[in-house]
Amino acid sequence: MNNPKNAASAVKQTGKNGKIGAGAPGPGRKKGVPNKTTQAAKDAIVIAAEELGGVDRLVAWVKADPANERVFWGTIYPKLLPLQVSGEGGGPLQLVLNGSDVHG
Repeated sequence: MNNPKNAASAVKQTGKNGKIGAGAPGPGRKKGVPNKTTQAAKDAIVIAAEELGGVDRLVAWVKADPANERVFWGTIYPKLLPLQVSGEGGGPLQLVLNGSDVHG
């Protein structure tokens, strides 16, 4: 049964510095190591999408209604695009315009 004394003792108490225990963080994940929980969620979504009809079902849904197509192009597809675009060697983008590119 639930014992209030046991429940209270299970709650960690913060110290004067506002941290639990010594307040020293653990090592955490090393750089480049994927978050297992995030990957598990992505894997579950992939399986669900396959069970719901996969690519054929998605295409049929997009074609069924113009509102669905707006959702696809405005919300779903952009998730595949890189968050940042960089130039050669990871540097900044360089745009080169010549006279034929300028209308005025």
